[in-house]
Amino acid sequence: MRLSEAIVAFLRQMRDIRLASPHTVDAYRRDLKNFIAQSGEMALVDVQRRHVQDWLVAQHAAGRAPASLARRLSALRSMFDTAVRAGWCAINPTDGMTPPKQSKRLPRTLPAEQTALLMQPTDATSDLRDAALLAVMYGCGLRVSEAVGLDLVDLDMQSAEMRVHGKGGKERISPMAEGVCRLLGEYLELRLASADMHEQALFLNRTGRRLSPRSVQRMLKQRALATGADTAVTPHRLRHSFATHLLAGGVDLRAIQELLGHASLSTTERYTHLDIDRLSGIYDAAHPRARKH
Repeated sequence: MRLSEAIVAFLRQMRDIRLASPHTVDAYRRDLKNFIAQSGEMALVDVQRRHVQDWLVAQHAAGRAPASLARRLSALRSMFDTAVRAGWCAINPTDGMTPPKQSKRLPRTLPAEQTALLMQPTDATSDLRDAALLAVMYGCGLRVSEAVGLDLVDLDMQSAEMRVHGKGGKERISPMAEGVCRLLGEYLELRLASADMHEQALFLNRTGRRLSPRSVQRMLKQRALATGADTAVTPHRLRHSFATHLLAGGVDLRAIQELLGHASLSTTERYTHLDIDRLSGIYDAAHPRARKH
């Protein structure tokens, strides 16, 4: 089997059997095609450890960050793991290879006053939709793909809950706060009165079709400019802010894990470091002996 053929088969398995998101499949496709571009097309059984090492060295020389190198090595390792299990080749040339060390980056968040600024009314024709969308992303901690993936049938306004379609086809039920319900209710009145009754997407663009993640990113930048909020805002920063503000308010870490849809608690534990930093800052500013040695 040729390397390119193995990659096609592997990506198909990711999509159809593992139910990986289109974003994940596309990222793996780019990384694996990059390996072919560096090493050349060859039979799968001819790929050796030196090919992988040369690829990573070239990527490092091109200025790729350690996180990018780790992700690309992970993609190649996963593809060869699949190949060995399927009998396409006998060994995985990436076995024993370790990714470069990465500095631990804490999630960037927005202060509560910045999220309040973003919720201020604007002159945009889509202001009602945008406010409802922001309320859902920040008030429920949704990924941007989860927010734009919501359908009308996913909302239960009476129970103040929504069904969220997360990564890997996993579903979870997310509670909606009173403010989220109010803004969604206002938007729904307009949405149901003016949109195509056959369109099931909750958040629509100007043409009456499902809103895209890229459109949400643009909307956030424009809204930040209009309201005077931090223009570095992104959908994921809203999600990080949701988790951090809950933790600062005393919410249990496992409850936050469920609300975020994290498969592992270790992913959610990143937010404890943020809270410790915040408490350390308060201590340094307030304790009379904080600066004495």
